[in-house]
Amino acid sequence: MKIFKMMAVLATICAPILSSLLPAQEAGPSCCGRPVLVTGEFTHFVTPKDINLKGVDKPERFKEEVFGQQITAAVTGLEPGKYTIEVDLMEAYEKAAGCRVMTITAGDKTLAQNLDIFVAAGGYGKPYMVSGTVDHQGDALNGPVSVTFKGIESEAKFNTIRFKDAKGERVACIKAFELSAWDSEALKPPVVQEPIIYTNPDQPIDKRLDDLVRRMSLSEKVGQMQSNASPITRLGVPAYNYWNECLHGVARAGIATVFPQAIGMAATWDIPLIYEVGDTISTEGRAKHHEAVRKNSRNIYEGLTFWTPNINIFRDPRWGRGQETYGEDPFLTERLGVALIKGLQGNDPTYVKVMACAKHFAVHSGPESSRHMFDAKPSERDLYETYLPQFEAAVREAKVWNVMGAYNRLDGEPACSDRFLLQDLLRDKWGFKGHVVSDCGAIGDIYHSHKVVPTPEEAAARAVRAGCDLECGTVYNNLGKALKRGLITEAELDVALKRILDARFRLGMFDPPKRVKYAQIPYSENDSPAHQVLATKVARESMVLLKNNGVLPLNKAKIKNIAVIGANAASTTTLVGNYNGTPSNPIHVLQGIQDAVGKDVTVEFEDGSPLALKPDQRSDQFSTMTQRAVELAQNADVVIYVGGISPQLEGEEMRVPFEGFQGGDRTRIELPLVQTNLLRELKATGKPVVFVNCSGCAIAMPWEAENIPAILQAWYPGQSGGTAVADVLFGTYNPAGRLPVTFYKYTEDLPEFDDYSMTNRTYRYFTGKPLFAFGHGLSYTQFNYGSPSLSAKKIAADGSITLEVPIKNVGKVEGDEIVQLYVRHKKSSVTQPLKNLRGFERIHLKPGEKKTVTFALPATKLSYWDDVKHAYVVEPGPYEIQVGASSVDIRKTVQVIIK
Repeated sequence: MKIFKMMAVLATICAPILSSLLPAQEAGPSCCGRPVLVTGEFTHFVTPKDINLKGVDKPERFKEEVFGQQITAAVTGLEPGKYTIEVDLMEAYEKAAGCRVMTITAGDKTLAQNLDIFVAAGGYGKPYMVSGTVDHQGDALNGPVSVTFKGIESEAKFNTIRFKDAKGERVACIKAFELSAWDSEALKPPVVQEPIIYTNPDQPIDKRLDDLVRRMSLSEKVGQMQSNASPITRLGVPAYNYWNECLHGVARAGIATVFPQAIGMAATWDIPLIYEVGDTISTEGRAKHHEAVRKNSRNIYEGLTFWTPNINIFRDPRWGRGQETYGEDPFLTERLGVALIKGLQGNDPTYVKVMACAKHFAVHSGPESSRHMFDAKPSERDLYETYLPQFEAAVREAKVWNVMGAYNRLDGEPACSDRFLLQDLLRDKWGFKGHVVSDCGAIGDIYHSHKVVPTPEEAAARAVRAGCDLECGTVYNNLGKALKRGLITEAELDVALKRILDARFRLGMFDPPKRVKYAQIPYSENDSPAHQVLATKVARESMVLLKNNGVLPLNKAKIKNIAVIGANAASTTTLVGNYNGTPSNPIHVLQGIQDAVGKDVTVEFEDGSPLALKPDQRSDQFSTMTQRAVELAQNADVVIYVGGISPQLEGEEMRVPFEGFQGGDRTRIELPLVQTNLLRELKATGKPVVFVNCSGCAIAMPWEAENIPAILQAWYPGQSGGTAVADVLFGTYNPAGRLPVTFYKYTEDLPEFDDYSMTNRTYRYFTGKPLFAFGHGLSYTQFNYGSPSLSAKKIAADGSITLEVPIKNVGKVEGDEIVQLYVRHKKSSVTQPLKNLRGFERIHLKPGEKKTVTFALPATKLSYWDDVKHAYVVEPGPYEIQVGASSVDIRKTVQVIIK
């Protein structure tokens, strides 16, 4: 700091500032609330003694500053809402106008443009504050609340930043002097005499990693262990942000192809299609990344490490993030998750296309409101039979390169500091070779929410030693303190660091672009016509026809007037779900219907009612809106009601002021009563009513299932959702989607939300009668199942059998059938699931066409977890193999005996 004090004393006009001496990514504990992550290449500067701070209100805010060309301060995990950002500034270096000019932005909002602190404050050493309010939609939609300082003339700077909620209460703040500072030894680069080899692409990656890491100072190492990794200019290591998203298309990075939400993709039950989606997304991810690099931009959502897929089990329909998953079944989730991961990561023997991330490990599925402190306590059998199989397959079969640790505890230990999960199971047993990243803010939860240790340095050390290599958050900045206290060794940091940097080597980031085939993908591949066609195909395949009493398909030739009713009909928000990109040409349902029927049919639209009511609202407040909808229905030939819920009602840790919703989750699974009341009035007109339900979850709709003649489950169907819905309604496409979740009749059918036991949950354990069963979905044609044949009737516990079943389209139109195979142990010595999905295949048949579907069934797929032997066991005895069109529509059964 002395060199900067001397420079300040000598400066009388615009003096140059050396901003690259101490590149940093630092964090403080935050003077209140959540931690603040401060990133960029910047330097600390102590306010000179010639400035008298005693006469300044709250002088501690101005005792030090940080400055740099571009600095960003972010707070993760804040609930959606309005936040005010206040920045305290003081010009303590420049002594003339025009020497320092900067811009301050918060997201897409400018807080200060061409700000000259010297001029604005009225001179040298005078305090000044910049403030502004931002509308935060939630981290899942537009990233964390952040403020960015960018130098125009000389460097940008700040002294103190405060974040306040709508009530004016501080939720986070950071003073420059609170940022962790490294001592001289931690900043000193080691002396390495041997020639550099980490830049040589012909050397093995492990040797390149060893060479690069041994050349780093301690502060540089820690700077690489956070998701927004700092640049190391002297080593030629550019900045890199590991945080990117592509749940159903490249997210939060502008225009991209937007596929149906993950739960909708799961409804396709189409493994090759999901692989193709993964391959397409990774192509667009590569195109966007290399375009950003060409512009020297390395910001969040521009990297090649994508934190996708979410392969948690959708065990309870109340969970708001269930929409991000592949449903309630471990096997279906496993198969689709493996397909997406393989599609994303590519098949090049040298380079990874993009890196996928299996999340959230482990046993994570709500409630959202308590996820930072919740302790999940499943039985050992539930853990191994329900919550872990899909992660094991992601590692062993798909070779996923990243795994994300969850927020919650598992049997008392936070997932991100759980050595059993991250080392014993993930690495030692399953053979995981990549790196583990924490969910954002999860390391802070270890001491702040879970309170298993009292200090941030203990939390950081505990996580790294357990196997959590990379942090999305700020707590790893305390690893220097942890080292001084003997809580961790530098050798342990090196292990984690090499796992992290291994990703960048395998992605080709340290190699000449011409050697990396994926680096040749042009930007024109983003949102290409071919990708748009694929989005439409996936949306069509995701449509699930729940009920049809002969109303569908609609005959355009016999219809003159259509009433389209419902708050989701003209919504593009409902198309895209969460963790989404921006479609270039989104087609909502109303537009899809209008496009399908053309000018010869009149299409009229009215909301009719909101999707849900706030506690202080009543249905009769919307009577005028409802009456207009009823009048449209009375004058129409057919009524298409597009309702359900929306991503603004269900999602990730969000504030939702509507009845039946809380914190992103639902408290009731029924269709909101305001919609049922509207549907009753539409039904009373005597006109045929089609209900298109948009949701990321199962909706209880007993009245609708009884009284509405046709119901289509459309999920959040992506950019082409309106086209896909219309294609199904008018028979251009024959629906064949199948439910990846159980639709229950009532909330009361469910156990307590925070009970992680699988008892009476999902089709595997639910003993009641579902409204619509797992695997259910109707078609406009009919399929006949022939008698199945087995390759053997008895097999050993380590053997395998093959089952063949002929399927024939006996209807009048071509279509897809999803043939499903379930198994049941008929005489088990322990309680087992009612049945388990163990195979499925989507086939296409023309009228009269017949195909034979073949399933390979290893005996290991009949195993259960023995909590005495602590191992999977295949028990001898008779097993029933069921083949059918859903979990309850079983067409054929055969028996096999395990010897």
